[in-house]
Amino acid sequence: MSSPTLFERSSPPPAQAVEEIKMLKIRSNRFRTGETSPLFTTQVAEKTREFHSQIQGYEPTPLTSLPALAKELGVRAIYVKDESHRFGLNAFKVLGGSYALGRLLAKKLDLDISEIDLQTVSQKFERPMVFTTATAGNHGTGVAWAARAMGQKAVVYMPKDSPQSAVERIRGLGADCIVTDVNYDDTVRLANKTAEENGWELVQDTAWDGYEEIPTWISQGYMTMAGEAADQLAELDGAHPTHIMLQAGVGAMAGGVLGYLADAYGPENFTSVISEPRAADCLYQSVSSENGEMTAVEGDLTSIMAGLACGEPNPITWPILRDCGDHFISAEDNIAATGMRILGNPLKGDPAITGGESGALNIGLLYAMKSKAEYAELAQKAGLNEESVVLIFNTEGDTNPERYRKIVWEGALPL
Repeated sequence: MSSPTLFERSSPPPAQAVEEIKMLKIRSNRFRTGETSPLFTTQVAEKTREFHSQIQGYEPTPLTSLPALAKELGVRAIYVKDESHRFGLNAFKVLGGSYALGRLLAKKLDLDISEIDLQTVSQKFERPMVFTTATAGNHGTGVAWAARAMGQKAVVYMPKDSPQSAVERIRGLGADCIVTDVNYDDTVRLANKTAEENGWELVQDTAWDGYEEIPTWISQGYMTMAGEAADQLAELDGAHPTHIMLQAGVGAMAGGVLGYLADAYGPENFTSVISEPRAADCLYQSVSSENGEMTAVEGDLTSIMAGLACGEPNPITWPILRDCGDHFISAEDNIAATGMRILGNPLKGDPAITGGESGALNIGLLYAMKSKAEYAELAQKAGLNEESVVLIFNTEGDTNPERYRKIVWEGALPL
């Protein structure tokens, strides 16, 4: 999948260039140019949203205001885009997977994506196409759901130690699900090899040399979520966010959403914060490299944030993250666990939100930076103050119910 010419390997950054306080590391991006991407624009997003809007059950997910928390943390407003409501699947990933499958079917039939009728497209094939992917859970769920909705077949591979609840959820959508004995990145390689051997279509949300088209479609599919949020913000108070906080694994979602919002608002008009789990902080390591080169993180990549536990950046979205990302943060699991508890147990007047491990990372991060003295300098560095309007994406709900209860009910991983 990757080669020595594509990725550098992680090495310690210069000590004077990084700030580290306990559970957080933050690096300001010296490679930022403000250049936007033609792959991720409001015009492209119109096409993805038109496609999603024809899917039965589509409706924009809620954008939830947390005024009491905003007052407590000393910012003007906090808005959370709550993807736990997306198509009843408890996560946002179906946006990317469904759009990629739609584009693949359209390409196979020599049609424009706008000509694909999801209700009848399966009738145009003698036998179903087989789509395969590697996943930590949510992406595979989205691919399985989309394949079933379009009358096709899905085979999903998951890395070792994947929760049984995720396996059962994917199988419940009619897909085959195989748990491997290797980490996420090696599971991607296995899925790719199996697809090549069987003539299946790989639908993966990261890219490498010779495999760029489908990952691009997946990231473009995520722009529907960003477009909805922008419209909802305009309806609420007409203001655009001053801070956009995005969590990242390979960077497929973060890049697509950041690209859209940079095109919609202008990258000079907001500050972006890209956060990752400490065990798999490949984007943080990339922006810490000498020349801003993509840098892989190796090992087991163990984190409660399974959806973000990816060690190799996506080369499709790395350019927009490098060019428009302001600050990159590497965070311990305790930060995400705290975010889950905050969302699920809100201050009086704020609604409760069910945020999973990956989805809650940035609420935990915002809370730590604005409420703990030891992180005050990091908040200042990111420009968080009483005028800040913060947009956060809760990308998943309780997709691992057992672990959710251990963290939110039993207080696992305290800050």
